[in-house]
Amino acid sequence: MRLKTATRRTRHLQLGVPAAVLGALAATLTAAPAGAATAQDVRPIEKQRGGAPVRILPAQAAPASYVVQPGDTISAIAARFGLRTVDVLTWNGLSWRSVIYPGQTLTLQTAAAAAAPAAAPTPPPASTTHAVVAGDTVYAIAQKYGTTVDAVLSANGLTRASVIYPGQTLVVSGGAEPPAATPAAAPAPAPAAAPAAATHTVVAGDTLFGIAGRYGTTTQALYALNGLGPSSIIYPGQKLAVHEAPAPVAAAAPQTATLTSEQASNAGLIIRIGRELGVSDRAIALALATGMVESGLRNLDWGDRDSLGIFQQRPSTGWGTPDQIMDADRSTRAFFGGANDPNGQTTRGLLDIPGWESMSFTSAAQAVQISAYPDRYGQWETQAYGWLALYG
Repeated sequence: MRLKTATRRTRHLQLGVPAAVLGALAATLTAAPAGAATAQDVRPIEKQRGGAPVRILPAQAAPASYVVQPGDTISAIAARFGLRTVDVLTWNGLSWRSVIYPGQTLTLQTAAAAAAPAAAPTPPPASTTHAVVAGDTVYAIAQKYGTTVDAVLSANGLTRASVIYPGQTLVVSGGAEPPAATPAAAPAPAPAAAPAAATHTVVAGDTLFGIAGRYGTTTQALYALNGLGPSSIIYPGQKLAVHEAPAPVAAAAPQTATLTSEQASNAGLIIRIGRELGVSDRAIALALATGMVESGLRNLDWGDRDSLGIFQQRPSTGWGTPDQIMDADRSTRAFFGGANDPNGQTTRGLLDIPGWESMSFTSAAQAVQISAYPDRYGQWETQAYGWLALYG
């Protein structure tokens, strides 16, 4: 009897080891598949006041466009495809206050820009005519012969609405003026000179937002002037009508204010951080004017929707948690952006805007804030420099 009991115990002990192994294997087999969202895959990036953490999946490759689904937000769409919220807003002519709706198509221009040809045009052949073949476009023909779309259209009595067909002979010129990429090498004109230009010739790498900033206008104005929309594609050689730069608001109706002790303290903080980061006086003046427009240079714990702080930054669009945004030091550094941006690549500060130094005062501030009222920043330009001299 004792022998049988011992034998049973031995068998029980022997079976104990493989049972543990089988248990581990079973746990492995029942784990989530690779494509499922696990605790490591889903990262809370922010928490709104009174709301649950907003979670995002690992970034996917950005398509050229995206159709909004129920429950989508701009910040969630941007995070899904590894984009900045502010870029998606500007590519689609939206502001922080804009509302998107299911079925709406959004342009994600990163994918479109990646597909744009970057190679220089091939040298033109000796012939001055071209026989159209299936698949030809006027743009491709112009590139092949080192000329421009407008030159080909003009030489053949065509318009942008004309249709070319296989077998048609088009007049081209190998000695025509070089593509519009050549003048792009020149520095961008200062905003003050922009009113003299009635049109802009698109060059490789141009975006409607960048063109609008150069000429002191808005993407919406370019849409209206050229019959375009958020999903429109522009191409090198295309001529766009541009809106003349508006008269500086500060010269016509400058705003002035005597700061309270709270406002002066926040102005001093902005100046101190700007000096610490080594930014220019213009960058500091832009921050001061923006703070005055957005919050009256007060560190507000309320605002439109979930906007907070001196610069009315929003947790729901990636600027940080409510506590982080209410940290005036941190939010000021996020406004300046650049290499020391506490938000990293999630948001876009002033120093992250290409060519911001050449933009008008209003356009530079608007490029960061994407405000529904972009003309207000310039009204405080003169006063901002006064505060810089007084508190700097």
